[in-house]
Amino acid sequence: MDLKTAVFCSEKFAQHRPPSGHPESPARITQLLPKLKEDFLHSVLWIEPTTAPEEWIQRVHTPQYIERIRKTQKGPMVLLDGGDTYAYGPSYDVARLAVGAALNAVDKVMSKEIKNAFCFVRPPGHHALANAAMGFCLFNTVAIAARYALEKHGLKKVFILDWDVHHGNGTQDIFYEDPQVFYASLHQFPHYPGTGKSTEIGKNEGLGYTLNLCMPRGASDSHYEKAFEEKIIPAIDSFKPDIILISAGFDAHKDDPLGEIYLTEQGFEKMTRLIKEAAERHCQGRIVSVLEGGYNIESLYKSIKSHLQALLAD
Repeated sequence: MDLKTAVFCSEKFAQHRPPSGHPESPARITQLLPKLKEDFLHSVLWIEPTTAPEEWIQRVHTPQYIERIRKTQKGPMVLLDGGDTYAYGPSYDVARLAVGAALNAVDKVMSKEIKNAFCFVRPPGHHALANAAMGFCLFNTVAIAARYALEKHGLKKVFILDWDVHHGNGTQDIFYEDPQVFYASLHQFPHYPGTGKSTEIGKNEGLGYTLNLCMPRGASDSHYEKAFEEKIIPAIDSFKPDIILISAGFDAHKDDPLGEIYLTEQGFEKMTRLIKEAAERHCQGRIVSVLEGGYNIESLYKSIKSHLQALLAD
């Protein structure tokens, strides 16, 4: 039997509501979920995720930080990072549900119930540090999924690919000294959050397991394809991971308001296909992709659609 691609999503992801006008808005779910379901109603498995047990969130985040987010359930909206990251009421539960989607996806990919997965979740996660919120992110979903894959499923090596236009400083920081997790990022530089220099390559036992590719303003599909062929794919081939996790931010699209990279939806499709080929070589096609950024609703829709079409392709 041919295994299917699964999409893990819930209408509950729209319940986390930053202030009006915030780019990371519920519209990312409410406007796109019906359109994507119409496009992929029968070609993918649509799975309602379950909430992540807090014990797995504690494998990445400190108890004090988790408690800080939990306390936002009972009061007015709280600004968490002195910038633009908010939580209130449902935010804690929604963030746990986002993590749960990624853990569910890892489980089903590992048990061969599905071929690969896209977690259509919010809020995003890759800026979240072990002890602090940052950049719209509350819990670091991909980092928790990586830790889960190693500890729950006994995997030895996890490759995290982050193609969000912003560097995933939280994910890098969490695994900077860990040789079991290879973190690779392509991001606009210099740009928020200012981290992700090419000289940041890990330290101690993790030395050599961080790869930062600084993409200049105006970089296009061809620049990214070259970076994949010369750096990303060789890194995967050398590391030989047991699973590949993608921090799939689509804010490097040319129409996104928060970046100055000129990727198209065809570029995201090509990158996805290259990662699929690498996953087939090394880890039986195991890919779990998790939504990060992407703030122009139309370009986000087109990019996710292309990403899913590539995940589905034989």
